[in-house]
Amino acid sequence: MSEFQAGSDVFFVLLGAILVLFMHSGFAFLEVGTVREKNQVNALMKIFSDFAVSTIAYFFIGYQVAYGVGFFDSATALSAGNGFELVKFFFLLTFAAAIPAIISGGIAERAKFYPQLLASVIIVALVYPFFEGVVWNGNYGFQGWVESTFGAPFHDFAGSIVVHAMGGWLALGAVVLLGARAGRYGRDGNPSANFAPSSIPFLALGAWILTVGWFGFNVMSAQSVEGVSGLVAMNSLMAMAGGALAALFAGRADPGFLHNGPLAGLVAVCAGSDVMHPLGSLVTGAVAGLLFVWVFTTAQNRWRIDDVLGVWPLHGICGAWGAIACGIFGTTAMGGLGGVSFMAQLVGTIAGIAVATAAGFAIYGVLKAVLGIRLSEEEEFAGADLSIHKISSTSR
Repeated sequence: MSEFQAGSDVFFVLLGAILVLFMHSGFAFLEVGTVREKNQVNALMKIFSDFAVSTIAYFFIGYQVAYGVGFFDSATALSAGNGFELVKFFFLLTFAAAIPAIISGGIAERAKFYPQLLASVIIVALVYPFFEGVVWNGNYGFQGWVESTFGAPFHDFAGSIVVHAMGGWLALGAVVLLGARAGRYGRDGNPSANFAPSSIPFLALGAWILTVGWFGFNVMSAQSVEGVSGLVAMNSLMAMAGGALAALFAGRADPGFLHNGPLAGLVAVCAGSDVMHPLGSLVTGAVAGLLFVWVFTTAQNRWRIDDVLGVWPLHGICGAWGAIACGIFGTTAMGGLGGVSFMAQLVGTIAGIAVATAAGFAIYGVLKAVLGIRLSEEEEFAGADLSIHKISSTSR
């Protein structure tokens, strides 16, 4: 590889890392706009704090678990190839740190601050990189077994399962173990109207930031200039549009559903954005938009799962659908590039859901028993963990 090509790849991946890093502000504003006003400061602090501890956890442990690469050589050795391994770490870190950002939206308004930071460390250091290494680095022979059994490995180009479903199903355990926010449901079991989003403009800003950054998330997953494909960009665009329109009509023009619709489509298309035909991506995104509206509404109203931002429907359910859709619309029979198998996608999806769900209930179950993960009633009505509430008060 020439120095020019190495430098070009470094710059390409660095731009992707910056775009996905910017997406974390989208997570923050999406949560700020959805929670009640008294919890906005806490929401902002959670996202930045989670990213910081994720950086440390992934640097010292997670990246080694996933790829067998550490960063304890000299600076001279680390800068080899224009430092490509370092920007690759930065790029993949932004993916890893998305897991706590996803979970944050589900547990908002009643979770203790510091136990959640500890959960973020455990997840980013061990749980996420374990499955990341299984799928993206061939660890433990899972991909080899899937390919020999079903004719193709599990295909997840940009993380419908590895990132999004992992975050969504981890969040489900936390949400269930926390229980609903105080006053969320009345004596008749119906949701209270006092929990409406505090700021639609902030919610919309978060959705737009995430949507724009997603093109770095998906396109730059090629990790080289040579491997970049306009097909990934077009498929992301079509899935985004399909998700938005489906959520607009299914959600009866509700602004919360409309602004989450494109995100549902983008979550779903991550897995197969490099192999699908744009029409297949449009259908994938539209189905994801419909799924989000239906599952979110049903979970909140019928199952009483108080998932504040709907991260389990958005990332968990739509991520699972997207990986399976890759095995449908990625085939040559459906106009795709091929090299995928429906059964391989189904098995990989089930494996990801199993790992994330088990880990979510285990991690938050232990933390609940040892430290407690739920705010006291006083703290919950104050709007934050008291220590964080005091910090935010002194900064006004």
